[in-house]
Amino acid sequence: MAFKIRDSITWVGKIDWELRSFHGEELSTHRGSSYNSYLVRDEKTVLIDTVWGPFNREFVRNLKQVIDLKKIDFIIANHAETDHSGSLPELMREIPGTPVYCTANAVKSLRGHYHEDWNFNVVKTGDKLNIGSKELIFIEAPMLHWPDSMFCYLTGDNVLFSNDAFGQHYSSERMYNDLVDQCELFQEAIKYYANILTPFSMLVGNKIKEVVGLKLPVDMICPSHGIMWRKDPLQIVNKYSEWANNYQENQITIIYDSMWNGTRRMAEAIAEGIKSADSSVAIKLFHAARSDKADVITEIFKAKAVLAGSPTVNRGILSAIAGILEEMKGLGFKNKKAAAFGTYGWSGESVKILTEKLKDAGLEIIHDGVRANWNPDKASIDACISLGKEVAGKLK
Repeated sequence: MAFKIRDSITWVGKIDWELRSFHGEELSTHRGSSYNSYLVRDEKTVLIDTVWGPFNREFVRNLKQVIDLKKIDFIIANHAETDHSGSLPELMREIPGTPVYCTANAVKSLRGHYHEDWNFNVVKTGDKLNIGSKELIFIEAPMLHWPDSMFCYLTGDNVLFSNDAFGQHYSSERMYNDLVDQCELFQEAIKYYANILTPFSMLVGNKIKEVVGLKLPVDMICPSHGIMWRKDPLQIVNKYSEWANNYQENQITIIYDSMWNGTRRMAEAIAEGIKSADSSVAIKLFHAARSDKADVITEIFKAKAVLAGSPTVNRGILSAIAGILEEMKGLGFKNKKAAAFGTYGWSGESVKILTEKLKDAGLEIIHDGVRANWNPDKASIDACISLGKEVAGKLK
């Protein structure tokens, strides 16, 4: 259902209550999401982004109830990924000659996705589109999180349409930050950042400085997913600045996989050692095969140290823990310490493999690791408790 954000701005997107995974199966979306599209009306009328392809007919049908499509003068494609542009083909069949404003990289992506040569108009940072009493100012944001991404800013209303930046996968009928549960909101916001934007943290920090340097007043931030920031909108910008700066909380995250509970017992003993050495530190412990990967990644993002455990299986490690470590490598976490642990029966390579993978992921190895033969005995459990104490001590 469309609704007005400002006298001149109408939300015309789609709330996807049932969405439970995103980017294939890479990112869990426990609270659904939304695909935010915005209609801006002045002397000229502008549509900013569309919605995901499966909802294309619904989107166009609902848009027709809000406006005669032929009265849309311009379309802004802030990002070509199909959750934003997926309804463009259906819309362009109705208004084929309408100018589409986007970055040069977005032209390549849109042509690659849809094999159409629409009326593209390439823009770059600082370019403006006059729509009457107001202007749209374009700001390129490459790798936030695709090379084609950009923001646009509406003068007069002082609204930043930020595309993927500052968004969350969060569905709510209350589409403003001051109306939703704040714990849920920031859980989803940090999860979104940790799993999608972490590799580009340096670019995030630089882009925020650039946007602040433009000295544009911001009364509202309207992202492409989730709720809009109207009360103290810059709070999420400040959070991004914090998250982009090698973010840490006073937390140690332990991730493990286990076949017959030996490695689980080691993980719990390490947690016991941490707690006995420093009761103030938060300990998050996850069985990798039974936990949601994106939730685990979020807790790794928040941690000062990560401890990873697996038994040795076929001279390797179990696949669930291997998958998370590979994800960590791609995300490029910084300023985190690490150590490994695990059980073995014969060859015993898991701790060495885990240590190398943690090192490859950019973490600082602070212990050679602890191995336990078969089911850990008292000496092995004591060694795990000592490991926990040592890690906690090095973080003080």
